[in-house]
Amino acid sequence: MSLLAPIICDNGTGFSKVGFAGNSDPSFVFPTAIATRGPAAQPSRSGPAVPPRPGHLASKRGVEDLDFFIGDEALANAQTPGYGVNYPIRHGQIENWDYMERYWEQTIFKYLRAEPEDHYFLLTEPPLNPPENREQTAEIFFESFNIKGLYIAVQAVLALAASWSSNRVTDRTLTGTVIDSGDGVTHVIPCAEGYVIGSAIKHIPIAGRDITQFVLNLMRERGEMANVPPEDHLKVAGRVKENFSYVCQDIVKEFRKYDAEPYKYFERYDGEHTVTGRKYTLDVGYERFLAPEIFFNPEIYSSDFLTPLPEIVDGVIQQSPIDVRRGLYKNIVLSGGSTMFQHFGQRLKRDLKQIVDRRLDANAAASGSQLRSSGVEVDVISHKRQRYAVWFGGSLLASLPEFYSSCHTKAQYDEVGPSICRRYQIFGSAA
Repeated sequence: MSLLAPIICDNGTGFSKVGFAGNSDPSFVFPTAIATRGPAAQPSRSGPAVPPRPGHLASKRGVEDLDFFIGDEALANAQTPGYGVNYPIRHGQIENWDYMERYWEQTIFKYLRAEPEDHYFLLTEPPLNPPENREQTAEIFFESFNIKGLYIAVQAVLALAASWSSNRVTDRTLTGTVIDSGDGVTHVIPCAEGYVIGSAIKHIPIAGRDITQFVLNLMRERGEMANVPPEDHLKVAGRVKENFSYVCQDIVKEFRKYDAEPYKYFERYDGEHTVTGRKYTLDVGYERFLAPEIFFNPEIYSSDFLTPLPEIVDGVIQQSPIDVRRGLYKNIVLSGGSTMFQHFGQRLKRDLKQIVDRRLDANAAASGSQLRSSGVEVDVISHKRQRYAVWFGGSLLASLPEFYSSCHTKAQYDEVGPSICRRYQIFGSAA
């Protein structure tokens, strides 16, 4: 019997992307939210809630516990009396396993309409995910869903594989620096030959949610939000960020352009009141270039975090082993929705190149011009699959014939137990 296509499931803090291997886009993209009977559960301070034994939902629940919604349906039912919305993933890590198990259950049966026993699965995990989480995931998938085989891949490695779709990439390498910026957190992750250099990873507390909030603050300050109902504020700010924002090369020149010719650069946003249906119009001004600027000048948004993204990327590469640094500078890959701003890659490349060149000039001056470097190539890769790069990388790797031999099968799991999932073989021959 021919094998059915593996299922790729990329669960993020804000959205989950699910679909079948070999496709160029996920079949479904919906919020990682679940609406269940009763109030929304507050995350415990002591750590994630872990059920005593995952698996066999029916044995530990009554029929009323099957009454839940996920994704957009969950948010739509948030206002329904008796339902509370929960977000099982925070900062990339699963916090509530019981909700996550139910979420996966409906993803597979209701959305993908697949029989898990007939498929191999590729799941994604954030960098530095504890091995216990991996064991717990494997236990749920093998015990509850009885799947054929499982591979859990690090998101950064899949993003590197996705960059192969760019026509600027000549050699298919799994060495590079991944800047993964989603809804809840931004990671800068160095990878060497498919292995993550864990000691050099940096987390940046600025991502899509913060940019939306910043746009909202700016528009409120200018009085543009006076005619917009409060419940629509975040939605309008999100639309403005997505449709009108771009990265500028010089913030002072950009302000001057807008002040000199506001009619040329200001945009209009037309919206509609959700309840009354009354139309309203907003002027979108400086927010257009200030929104993504918080990556390059974080002080304009928050006083808690002040290091610009190019400096962080440079610091991450400098903390990595010296023999892979050239490869890390040469292959900087963007991944996630918050890197989709126009000219984002060009600005990052320019600022990073300036930092590297300054260091080389300082070294040459310190050696009395005796030692001069031949230069370091800095390149930032943008590509068409950037928004869903992690999912697309998974689709690419799972469609390779080597995928099945790299997975852990149900038979292996039954023989060894969950500890088998602490290690996964990297696709050595994928290149």
